[in-house]
Amino acid sequence: MSGLAAGADTIAHRTAIERRGRTIAVLGTPLQTCYPAANRELQQKIGAEHLLLSQFAPGTPIQRGNFVIRNRLMALVADASIIVEAGDSSGTLSQGWEALRLGRQLFILEPVVDAPNLKWPAKMIEYGAVPLALEDLGDLLEAVPPPGPRLHVDHSA
Repeated sequence: MSGLAAGADTIAHRTAIERRGRTIAVLGTPLQTCYPAANRELQQKIGAEHLLLSQFAPGTPIQRGNFVIRNRLMALVADASIIVEAGDSSGTLSQGWEALRLGRQLFILEPVVDAPNLKWPAKMIEYGAVPLALEDLGDLLEAVPPPGPRLHVDHSA
């Protein structure tokens, strides 16, 4: 699950699809709106074959604050979150703080934790976030609780 933003989100969704996994895109726009426009084809594929989530009604304008709301929704529906990159003013931090507030697991990749210019990783670690070494990614699934019952969505209807 990711936010369908340009960069790491796009790569995560495409990789999940290429490896025949499942992916969920949580949008900061209504379902009918594509942002960024460069991800239109990817959003359509996810909508047709995977899952798109949005809490925004059709016609809701694109606003910066909607992406913070989207990040909070991701924290709410995820068993765990991983921050792979985020500057001190990144909207991703809202997801991290919300995950911690909800008692969800939050992992921060060690290269981010070790970045000397970032102040937020140490604060999140004080509140329970866990540094995650790149070589430990294979062990991550063991650290995250198994998902609850799966919801089957019939796309043929």
